[in-house]
Amino acid sequence: MKSKHKTFLLIDGVINLILGIILLLFPAGIVGLLGLPYTNTNFYPVILGAVLFGIGIALLIERYGALKNIQGLGLGGAIAINMCGAGVLLVWLLVAPFDIPIRGHIILWSIAIIVLIVGFAEIIAKTWRY
Repeated sequence: MKSKHKTFLLIDGVINLILGIILLLFPAGIVGLLGLPYTNTNFYPVILGAVLFGIGIALLIERYGALKNIQGLGLGGAIAINMCGAGVLLVWLLVAPFDIPIRGHIILWSIAIIVLIVGFAEIIAKTWRY
């Protein structure tokens, strides 16, 4: 596996793990702190946290499991997830803006742009090819 492939897997995996842990442990607190839209339940933030955490684990398995012939989520899958997530969030921000504080808009735009940049960087680097 190429060095840049390993680097992207590590970066993408760690980002997903961190976001997943934060959403799993502090769904209501994070929503308020960041100024994001409230829901009447913590179900969706916790489920999203679990999915992100699982994606992070799968990426790290792909990164570190190759020596033991264990496969996780490759960068092709990570690119699809990043582009879909960022794309939907960007469309939502442009078409149906939230009634949230400015810090919420800054956080959501930042997340969308960062995830989109990571996805494009992975595509440009063609890291999913050996």
